[in-house]
Amino acid sequence: MLPVEIKAIEKDDFDNWFPLWKGYQRFYEVDIAESVTLETWARFLDPNEPMHAALAMMGEHAFGLVHSVYHRSTWTTADYCYLQDLFVAADARGGGIGRALIEHVYAQAKHRGAARVHWLTHQTNSTGMRLYDSVGDRSGFVQYRRLLI
Repeated sequence: MLPVEIKAIEKDDFDNWFPLWKGYQRFYEVDIAESVTLETWARFLDPNEPMHAALAMMGEHAFGLVHSVYHRSTWTTADYCYLQDLFVAADARGGGIGRALIEHVYAQAKHRGAARVHWLTHQTNSTGMRLYDSVGDRSGFVQYRRLLI
């Protein structure tokens, strides 16, 4: 088995990233519009955007992705890092790729001076939550939302 390399995405990585992005959408039973996907990809590549993406590579093949967004907080002068999306291909789960992607986000957030990393998951994602319980703390907060568009 090849070692896993976590790397920030580059413009030529779209063909590696896109199938994982579609897999993530299938996992959560959503279908994000192509226009949103293309804008998201452009934001990842724009150095002025607070959005970042990385891939878990084994050789020339990507087996996982992670997306993060930096934002202000009223609780600290340092930014927070929101780990928005994490996905590992079904045939690569259980091998440490998810943990490596989270650790990558932790390292990048620390390097950028962020005060914390936080994320959400669906309550039915029990497999993911076993990993999350080993690398983070449950905050005890419950998310509320209202969709506007």
